[in-house]
This record gives sequence, structure tokens and C-alpha cells, in this order.
Amino acid sequence: MMFTVGVTVATPAGISDISPPNILLIVSEDNGPELGCYGDPYAKTPRLDNLAGEGIRFERAFVPQAGCSQSRASFLTGLYPHQHGQIGLATWGFRLYRADTPNLPRSLKSAGYRTGIIGKLHINPESAFPFHFHEIKSANFARNTLSDYARHADTFIRAGNEPFFLSVNYPDAHDPWLRQIDGLPVNPQAADDIKAMSYIGLDPPGMREMVADYYNCLSRLDALVGDLLDVLDRCGKADNTIVVYLGDHGADMLPGKRTCYEGGLRIPMLMRWPGKIVPQVRKELVSTIDLMPTLLAAAGVKPPSGLPGSELQPLFKPGEASWRTRYFAEYHTHAAAPNYFPQRSVRTERYKLIENLLPGEIHPDYDLTLSKLSKEAAKRKVSGGLNLTQAIAQAGSTVKHAYERMRQPPRFELYDLVEDPYEFHDLSGSTEHVAILHELQAALRAWREETNDPLLDPGNLERLSAEVRSIKSKDVGKDYRWGYPDYFFGREPAATDVPLKKRRKSKSSTQSED
Repeated sequence: MMFTVGVTVATPAGISDISPPNILLIVSEDNGPELGCYGDPYAKTPRLDNLAGEGIRFERAFVPQAGCSQSRASFLTGLYPHQHGQIGLATWGFRLYRADTPNLPRSLKSAGYRTGIIGKLHINPESAFPFHFHEIKSANFARNTLSDYARHADTFIRAGNEPFFLSVNYPDAHDPWLRQIDGLPVNPQAADDIKAMSYIGLDPPGMREMVADYYNCLSRLDALVGDLLDVLDRCGKADNTIVVYLGDHGADMLPGKRTCYEGGLRIPMLMRWPGKIVPQVRKELVSTIDLMPTLLAAAGVKPPSGLPGSELQPLFKPGEASWRTRYFAEYHTHAAAPNYFPQRSVRTERYKLIENLLPGEIHPDYDLTLSKLSKEAAKRKVSGGLNLTQAIAQAGSTVKHAYERMRQPPRFELYDLVEDPYEFHDLSGSTEHVAILHELQAALRAWREETNDPLLDPGNLERLSAEVRSIKSKDVGKDYRWGYPDYFFGREPAATDVPLKKRRKSKSSTQSED
């Protein structure tokens, strides 16, 4: 079926020789590796830094698509978005191709694990993920009663002696970037305390307040994760619990969320397993699609066939390990037409290739994101406001040309991530890089064929473009039925596949979960 891609899965290497380990999966929203343990000079994250010191800090960890639903569906199924079908937000009706797609909670539940989730799932259909326990089902971007996350975790962890899988999903650092909630962080940072992330390439005064509050969100997240880890300690189960912390994708900046640039795809990922993981930093290219085979192997559960990821167990101890030399990612859309711009990408230790499937067209999310950030500055009454279009126009030629390319990309973009870690210089037209360009083009094509990418078919790309562009985001909701899950794989949509429900979304629901 769609999720079988013919990739050989290694024999499980991490099966525990004692009782199966508990698994605590901690997920934050909309943040890259802006943590102290990743060397960020402005991050105040002592609890996550301590967690990193007790386990593995994956220096180069990535998601397969920089969007909330798409990323979450991938680490829970072990598949790329074009394989599982959740190519856009669940809030706008995008969904898995099949409700019976194998996933992490279902596999662990069948093996005798108690399964729980706190915070949003954000994947359609939710029934495909049969957790025993689910609290705080909303995204909670208002940050209501944040102490409830640890309180519900305490209840779940103490509820039985069976091994457990618990996923805790926090709202920070998603916008709105709120400075302080429930006294957290204790000492908020201000605009004069920080600078914008280097990959943005811009640092106008009007952005500083927003970026400062982004860092304040991460400080608050850090405190809440600390409370959760304290619960695990008090329950006496920390020694036999695998703790994984990760971000679901990069920050909602440009170039970040909703892009194939490093600012969107690169995330923090930490893993602790006392007695099994030697504390260290690993620099291999790892992906969140590696989590499902890793955690199932640790639990002694046979993984589904055809998972494209790899078990991380060879990286649990210091020393060289045979590992992938290429990492693949993609993008489709987020809500609908305002974000639609399908892409594919591949990176090696040094180089990154992005293929834009609609070359020469204007990326609709570009102006949308600039406008969104400027409106946020206006709402905050930032002194002098924020005109990012003007800031880009006044930037140096390198940064200005990078933003122009982001707005209207060519077919291919090639970057040297050693010399140009923030992807400002496109080398796709360089005669000195023709060989690496052709090598990565061939590798990307081979990966797309191996994983049965439906957009290799020009008819599917044309039809998806027409379908997405025919829909206004305000007119679709979670119950909307898209046709792509059927025509991607050769079957015409049945009558029940056209919109079952079409409701106008209120202003509040439009921003509820993204």
C-alpha cells in the first residue's frame, strides 16, 4: 500500500533485556534549536540543557515537513507526509490516506503499553490513534492553566504498573508569543536583551520585541518540561523511562516554518535512557521518522514493514557508526491556497538541494508571513512599527537577493551549508558545482521514486494545484473531504469524497490550530 516503500528495516538492535521501558515523548511547538545546549546565546533553558547533558543531543536533527500536523503525523507513523497523506493541517481537513496506517501508539498499545497524550494530536482521523488517555485536547495557544500538563501526567504515570507511552505536547513557542503566563518565565527578556536569529538575515528594531518574547516562550517551555521531569522522578519511574524531547519544526519566521530551509526543518532533539544511552553529542543527520523504529525496537515490538527511517540505537554509544549520508524532506501546503507551494529537498553533510515543483511562480506564503509579522508588531504597538518589505529592500545585496529568491524560486536551489549555513547564496548556476548539482538531483529523484511520491506524476501535481487553489481557507474545516487521497493513487473520488461538510470558519477557529 502507500506506506510500504520497499526499504529494508534492520533487525531490532535496542530490545531491552529487562522490563520494557516507559516512553515519555515531549513535543514543543514552532521552535528550532534555540536552546542553551545548542549554543544559542540568548536562550534561558537550564532544564532542557540539563536533559541534554544526561543523554544525547542530536546536533543535526530534522523533520520531514515543517508544519504541525504534517510533522506530528510523521513521527507517529514513521513515514514521510507524501506516504501517510497528512500533507496539510488537520484543521483544514487534510488527513491520512488510510485510517489503518500503522502508528506508534497503536503498535505499543497492542504490545501491552498504556498509552496517553496530553495536548493536541492534530492529525486526521483522530480515531486512528487509539490512546487510552487524552487530556487537554486543544492546542491551548492561550496558555490556560499550564500546570495541568504536569498534573495530568502525574495522574497517568501513577495509574498502573504496565509500561507506558505518554506524549506531552506543549503550546510554546507557537504564536502568539506571550511574554509571561502564570509568572513564567520568572525574569522575561526584553527587546534590548536579544538579537534575531541569524538565519533570518534581518534584525530591524521592530522585530526585537517579538523575538524576545519567542525566547520567553522557550524559557516558559523549559520550566514546564522541568515540572514534568520532576513528576517522573517523584513517581520513581525515571530510571526505566526513555525521554525524548523535540520541536515539531522551526519558528514561524522567514525562512522558517512552511519552508524547506534549515530554519524550518532543523529542530532540537534530545534523548535520555539511563543505562542504555551514553551522554554525548551526535552530529549524524537524523530525522523524526527515525523515532518510530527506534522506540518500537526498544520496546521489543516488531516494526511495520517498509518504514523509511532507521533505528537510532547505533548512535547510543560513542564512536563511529554506519549511518545515512543524505536526509530528505518536503513541503506541500499548510492551510490551503495561501500556503501552497510544493517542494522536495535533500541535504548531505555539506550541501543542500531544494527542488521547487512550481518554479517561477510566486510563493504565496512569502507575502502572507511578512504581513503577519508586521501586523503582530502593529498589535503590540511597537515603536516605529515593522515594515519587513522595506527592511529587506534596505538590506545588503546578499540578503535582499535571498529574499527575492524565496518569494519567486527557480526550479532548483543549491547551498553549501559549510560556507553558507543560512542559505543566502544559491549555487545552482555555478559552473564549479555542476557535479554536486547533478549528483543531488539524481539522489532526490531516486528517493522520490523509492518512496512512491505521487507528485512525480505531472497530472497529480496539476490536479492537486487546481484542487487547493479552488478552495478558500475560510470555507473549509476539519470535516472537509479533499480528493487527493484517492486520485494520487489512481482511483477517481467517489461521491462521498467530495465535501461532506462545508462550513464557514469563525475568525477564532481559523487561528485555533496551526
